[in-house]
Amino acid sequence: MADISNKYPENVNGKYFVDNQCIDCDLCRETAPENFARWEDGGYSYVKKQPVSPEEDKQCQDAMEGCPVEAIGNNG
Repeated sequence: MADISNKYPENVNGKYFVDNQCIDCDLCRETAPENFARWEDGGYSYVKKQPVSPEEDKQCQDAMEGCPVEAIGNNG
């Protein structure tokens, strides 16, 4: 389970976040491309934009549930 105290600083404020367990597998960026991006310098994903529609929220939820290392959290 993702730990809010270990979230990457690049995450925008809001309920979804990525923590330091991310293995850069690309699943979240493929599942919710409007909301997740890759931090090139660190080789990990982060939340670039919080969902603004039910569809984006569903995609973020799907990304969180599919994350193989549970690096995506929902603090909302």
